[in-house]
Amino acid sequence: MGRSTFLKATTAIVLAGAVMPASAREKRLEIEPYLEVNQTVLTDIKGGDGDVLAYSSAAVGVDARVTTRDAEGQANIRYEHQFGWGGNVGDQDIISGIARARIDPIQDILHFEAGGIATRTRSDFVGAGNGALAGADAIAKIYSGYVGPTLTTTAGDLTINAAYRLGYTKVEDDSGLALPGGQRLRSYDSSLYQSASASVGMQPGPLPVGWTVSVGYDREDADPLDQLFEDKWARLDLTLPVSPTTAIVGGVGYEDLEIGQRDVLRDANDDPVISPSGRLVTDKSSPRQLSYDFDGLIWDVGVLWRPSRRTSLEARIGERYGSWRFTGNFTWQPDRDSSVSISVFDGIDSFGRMMNGSLVGLGTSFNVQRNPFTGDLSTCVFGVQGGGQCFNDALSAISAANFRHRGVNAQYSAERGAWNWGVAAGYARRKFIAPAGGVFDEVNGATDENYYVNLIAGRKIDQRSGVNGTIYANYYDSGVDGVLDVLNVGAYASYYRDFTRRLTGTASVGVDGVDPKGIESIISALAQISLRYQF
Repeated sequence: MGRSTFLKATTAIVLAGAVMPASAREKRLEIEPYLEVNQTVLTDIKGGDGDVLAYSSAAVGVDARVTTRDAEGQANIRYEHQFGWGGNVGDQDIISGIARARIDPIQDILHFEAGGIATRTRSDFVGAGNGALAGADAIAKIYSGYVGPTLTTTAGDLTINAAYRLGYTKVEDDSGLALPGGQRLRSYDSSLYQSASASVGMQPGPLPVGWTVSVGYDREDADPLDQLFEDKWARLDLTLPVSPTTAIVGGVGYEDLEIGQRDVLRDANDDPVISPSGRLVTDKSSPRQLSYDFDGLIWDVGVLWRPSRRTSLEARIGERYGSWRFTGNFTWQPDRDSSVSISVFDGIDSFGRMMNGSLVGLGTSFNVQRNPFTGDLSTCVFGVQGGGQCFNDALSAISAANFRHRGVNAQYSAERGAWNWGVAAGYARRKFIAPAGGVFDEVNGATDENYYVNLIAGRKIDQRSGVNGTIYANYYDSGVDGVLDVLNVGAYASYYRDFTRRLTGTASVGVDGVDPKGIESIISALAQISLRYQF
């Protein structure tokens, strides 16, 4: 009887996961294109040159949300052109946006998912919080997306799953960053990531234990240096119910993981050749050198607790990558208007795989906040139905090398009447992996750490006006030679009012501080007025 109850609870939770069941979806189609004009001024109130900078901007964008029986998704896309005043701020084009969608051509059996993000960040390790202010030189433009199908079906008591994902990530950065030392890590260009998996299993009930046999293959081809990440694995997982809400879980398997890269092209003086955009040039004729080679047994054991459709906890401890590994996930939705999620992770990652993984973890309904002074997306996206995601960890320090990635992320979001708010915090530690004797040799085994906190809040004052604000802090603690420790802290607040049904005015003020270790800190004050016409 306990196993049967556990099976029903588990099935309900699976169906109520990242996507609402089709029968429960309320049909909705919202497409809101808009035009916007802004006037912004900023000045350094501590450090810097103290000049008052000003720029105007014009933007066009669209916010869209769709929910039908066969599809659901959301997209927030924006193009902005900034017109600089004076020599310190030049004209620039900014493309930003985030989107997630799911289509179900065969209900409850076959679905396709896709996601994408376009954003910017500072590429000189001064943090992802609010770094891409006007006048900054080292700004990287980041584009990442993925698409793929998932198949879920049954054959008697067996559940059969198969999935494939194709992801791509591109960084455009012409500030010339392939410098000596650890700063070569910022010479990231692009990557193509593929992931395929399949499984067959049975829930507890017909047998005393549930079981799943799964296999998978992951591959990433990245530049510079023609890097290759290739992971092949197979494992058996067991689930033993011990109460209607609790089960002991465990698994054992085999993994073959290799990471390698070619050498950098060198000139007559044996110095690395750097492209005009500041990236390392690959020596295509050189053999690929292994930086990581693991071939062996993997295992873990843990507990699964699911007392209701709204609460789930899973924690595991085991061995992988030749060392101990602990992972865990906790999700709790107290009501339909709030959610809590905590994740403890440990894996081998790269910048491209992190960006793709964050998109996959994002739900299809979320609350997007933008920095009013840059037009860029906030580094955290919140969703009260779960599926919120923060990109701080990836954006805080773009890296061209693979790394062992450990840490914890936590997020809370809620809507209560006229209020909405979200809090996110996290910590991550990266240990870099590079081949001996290669251009990244000096950073092999080096570590860095990143801490972040984001708080957003908003309140409707009446039917025509409201306020919202953001507070953020990001601390990057580098263990790589030639890379500075940096603290980035700031806040901004906005007041908006609808003059007509389609015309909205907004006034914003903010402060942003950057404190690199050993260099004078800079604190900037910002102010902006804007008008938006929504079609």
